[in-house]
Amino acid sequence: MEHYEVIEKALINIENNLERPLSLDSVANSFNISKYYFHRLFSAMMGCSLNQYILSRRLNSSVKLIQNENLSLTDIAYQLNFGTPSSFTRAFKRQYGIAPSSLREKNVTVPLAPIPLVVKRPIKNINGDIVTDFTLTEFEAIQVCGIAFEVDLATDDYKTKIRSHSKMLLNNIDETISGSCYVIYSNCQPNSTRFKVLFGIPHDLQIDKPYYFNIDVPQLFCARFRYFGDLLDIGDVLVTDFARFLKISKQEPENSHIELIQVFKNIHTLDSDYHIYVPIKKLPIDSDV
Repeated sequence: MEHYEVIEKALINIENNLERPLSLDSVANSFNISKYYFHRLFSAMMGCSLNQYILSRRLNSSVKLIQNENLSLTDIAYQLNFGTPSSFTRAFKRQYGIAPSSLREKNVTVPLAPIPLVVKRPIKNINGDIVTDFTLTEFEAIQVCGIAFEVDLATDDYKTKIRSHSKMLLNNIDETISGSCYVIYSNCQPNSTRFKVLFGIPHDLQIDKPYYFNIDVPQLFCARFRYFGDLLDIGDVLVTDFARFLKISKQEPENSHIELIQVFKNIHTLDSDYHIYVPIKKLPIDSDV
């Protein structure tokens, strides 16, 4: 079984047993995996510890139960293994910013979160730490022609926006053109979730329309990550992966106007495997990394 399949099955197992005692030992034993390895794998794939995840899902499950006025908050606390009603109330307020009793008042709602998707990517083990597989490499200088726009990674529609602009580009080029395409992200301002984006291809195109540009991407020293499937939820998954990479590899991010570059093999297929390049400082690395 692939590592991401183990985590996918573990999430389902957890969801079906939220009213039972759950521990690292019990979940790991379900897959005949060492609890130490499972802990590292789960943290690497989900960006949080198993206990943090279980707590979050129990709180998510409690929302429906709270809305059922036949159950007291004390009953719910014990039913979902919170230990004490006060522990339940404190945890609920930390996650949602309101007391659980507030959900029984008018016009107060908490959105339910589905079981999160497990993003498929290869992993590597470095001195006992599991991290998303990476390669330290030079991103060669390239000229890219494409369409520029802005996205907000904190919203749900940024993938739709990227896809719509990819179709706009395809409608303005020869249909026989194929090959790699590039999504180049540049942060609008420090710590912002808004990014300037150029979606383009490495061809010398002359498109005389607003927002179409030819840009020269300089050579960059990067950490390269590989992912599989649909457009990545960059705001969550890559941030966690990159933070673990920096910690384990002892590298430092480069102060570049280009935040990251997403490279797809085929401009006509944005739901296959792809690479993400993140600029980092070119520092000496340990021989075992």
